[in-house]
Amino acid sequence: MQVRDFISSPLAVGGSSIGTGSSAPPSAKVTNQTSHRPWPLPPTPWVLFMRWHDLLFLHWPIRPDLMRPLIPAVLDLDTFDGSCWIGVVPFRMSGVRPRYVPLPFAFPELNVRTYVKWRGRAGVWFFSLDAASWLAVRVATWSGLPYHHARMTARPDGDAVHYQSARRQRGPSPALFSASYRPAGATYRSKRGTLDHWLTERYCLYAARNRARIVYGEIHHAPWPLQPAEVEVSENTMAKPIGIVLPDAKPISHFARHQEVVAWPVAALDKS
Repeated sequence: MQVRDFISSPLAVGGSSIGTGSSAPPSAKVTNQTSHRPWPLPPTPWVLFMRWHDLLFLHWPIRPDLMRPLIPAVLDLDTFDGSCWIGVVPFRMSGVRPRYVPLPFAFPELNVRTYVKWRGRAGVWFFSLDAASWLAVRVATWSGLPYHHARMTARPDGDAVHYQSARRQRGPSPALFSASYRPAGATYRSKRGTLDHWLTERYCLYAARNRARIVYGEIHHAPWPLQPAEVEVSENTMAKPIGIVLPDAKPISHFARHQEVVAWPVAALDKS
């Protein structure tokens, strides 16, 4: 799906839809490329296919002593040069469908994350995931992921994206995001050992709706086709509900136009 195709879909004004993503079967190349992975693919079949579009990675360094109380003790903080990092990642999805189910879904999504390790497996810790699809939120919440229903729009404008999100479940700290962004350089593959690689090349997730049940899941995709990003953020309170005040410093920003992803079942950590 190209940007101009997306303009005519319901996602250009927000919300979710059935059948707006491509119904073509997932490309075999998703699981054929594995040499970049830090560990082998799971032995069981994947259960969910997704296409991710127009991703913006925004990252800020955070002191480990501020992050430690927010992460369950069973998980180790993952740091780069002594710092934890918190990320805010808006994007949109198409072709979202369980394996063997021909009807794909499409909707915007935004997550707030940091990075952790468990038994040597470095992955993403999701503080929250906001989505415009109430059905996706219901299913993901049932599996133990901290999803929230939000009013969201992702509007293409040439090579740029105008993105807005407002969480529907209002609390004492509203979760709002509004930004315009675009790629600002050539596409590249990050090199192992660099901060770019450390922030983006992650192949498992950890999360918990409550501290009593931590869940774990695996994903797979090709190496990220990253580009530098030009970003104007007009509002960002996504970290306030978890008690983090983002630094005033300009975030490290990356853009990725497209990625195909497969995922395996999410399970309680002590069962994985």
